[in-house]
Formats: sequence, C-alpha cells, structure tokens
Amino acid sequence: MESILETKANTIIQFVQGLRGHLRVTLEEGTWAAWLYDLLRPHVTEVVVCDPRKNALLKVGNKSDRIDARKLAELLYLNRLKPVYHGEHGVRTLKELSRSYLAISGDQARVMTRLKALYRSWAIPCAGKQVYAGRYRSEWLGKITEPESAAERSSTTNNSMRCMPCANRSDGNFSPRAGNTRRRNCCVRFLRLARSARPN
Repeated sequence: MESILETKANTIIQFVQGLRGHLRVTLEEGTWAAWLYDLLRPHVTEVVVCDPRKNALLKVGNKSDRIDARKLAELLYLNRLKPVYHGEHGVRTLKELSRSYLAISGDQARVMTRLKALYRSWAIPCAGKQVYAGRYRSEWLGKITEPESAAERSSTTNNSMRCMPCANRSDGNFSPRAGNTRRRNCCVRFLRLARSARPN
C-alpha cells in the first residue's frame, strides 16, 4: 500500500498502529530523522535511519518522493541499507548541546572579527581583548572622533567601482571602442551617484 501522511505525531502513530504484523520502518537521514526515530521506535519492531549517499540504488533513475520511498522499501526488504546510528534521548541531547556550542562559538568569533575590522577601518589599533569588554566600550567608541561623511563614502566607493576601460580614457566618460559615443552603464551610475552625493 502507499499513503501520504501529514507530518504530525498523532497522524503517524495512528497510521502505524492500524497496520498488522512486525513492522520495520526506514527513513533517510535529515532534519526530521531524530524526531521520527524517537517517535516511531516504541511502536514498531525496528527503525532504520539510512544514509542516502551510501545507497547507490537511490541515485539510479528518476527522482521523486514516491520513487525514492519505493526504492527504500525494496532496500529494507533486501537488508541492503547502510544505517546511521541513532541512540537514546541522552545521546541525542548531548549531540544537540555539542552542535549548539559549536554554532554559538562560531557566531561569537565572527562578531569579534567584525568588531576589530571596524576599528581597523578607522586606523585604530585594537590588539588584545580589551576592545570586547563592556566596561571599556565608551572609551573605544570615543576613539572614533571624525565620522566619514556620506558624500565621501559615496565618492570613495564609486571611484573604486569604475571599470578599467573607462578609467583609461582621458575623459573617463566614454567607451574606448571606435564610433561608440554612449556612456557605459558603470559611468552613468558613477556620475549620477556623484551628483547626488555632492554637499549642499
């Protein structure tokens, strides 16, 4: 039989309990795998979470949810699935805590790097860890004494974005190709932004 189920615990359990015999269930490793494993394990004989990258049959032929489900059922029947270990709740909790710790550590390192890059962009030396301390925050912010104006930022950014063919021209406004008197898109954009950034 084939059936499409809503991804809800009650729906899945009711479906499984309505089947007879010893049930063996398989599913691919993914975002929902740990939740489904814990949900189905008390209600079936065996749950096999498999790694689709190690099952060559899944890569052959057309791909769709229906085709993949049938192939998984055939591989489960033939005992040819490569299982991925899923332990009890304690192991899952440990894995989640470890994953969260690594994610938070990576985020913190990126923020710290961006903070130092900001001060270095103002030519302010910021070696060491004092720049991260909350009690020194006012002192470090006080070192930024002359904010760059919006007009200067626009002019600097647009000058760095000019294309090489136009930059090599004496007037800087036209394409170097013979007979072409139209401005290139980059130059038009540069002139428009330069005018809008001009001080009043």
